[in-house]
Amino acid sequence: MAIEHGMIEPFAPSQVRHNDNSRLVSYGTSSYGYDVRCADEFKVFTNINSAIVDPKNFDARSFVDIKADVCIIPPNSFALARTVEYFRIPRNVLTICVGKSTYARCGIIVNVTPLEPEWEGHVTLEISNTTPLPAKIYANEGIAQVVFFESDEVCETSYKDKGGKYQGQTGVTLPEA
Repeated sequence: MAIEHGMIEPFAPSQVRHNDNSRLVSYGTSSYGYDVRCADEFKVFTNINSAIVDPKNFDARSFVDIKADVCIIPPNSFALARTVEYFRIPRNVLTICVGKSTYARCGIIVNVTPLEPEWEGHVTLEISNTTPLPAKIYANEGIAQVVFFESDEVCETSYKDKGGKYQGQTGVTLPEA
C-alpha cells in the first residue's frame, strides 16, 4: 500500500539496523507500521527569553535552532524535530505514532498527534527529555513508529477537506492558532 499510494518518501521496504558498519536505531518498515527517522533540524526549547508558553500565541524565540547529526536536549526540557520521511495519508487510513523503546527506556518520550486521512507533509516530532540529565538524539536514525489503521471505507471529511492548518508542512513547524 505504501508504494502503491506513494505514502512515504523516502521509503525503506525493510528494517535498517546498520550503516557503514555502525549500529543504528532502526528505521523502515515494521510489522504493521513504519519506523520514522529524525531529520537533522532541531528546535531546542530554551527559557532564555522567559516567554510564556501559549499555544495561541507561540513565541518562536522560545527555541534555539540546531542543524546537526546529534541534538542534546537539556534535562527536563524538549525539542521539536521533523521526520526525514514525507507522508501522504490515503483517505481511508489513519495513523498514530508512538516512541521507539530504545529512547523510551532512556526517559525520552516522543509525542506526535494522529496523521489524519489525506494529511500530507513532514511530521513534526516533540521529543521530551524527562530525565535530570542531558539526552542525546541521533539524526537520520529511528525515533518513532507510525502505526497504520486502514478502514474498509473512506472517511466522510478528511484533513484536506477541512483545510487543515498543517497540511503540506515541511521543516519543523511551530504551533499555529
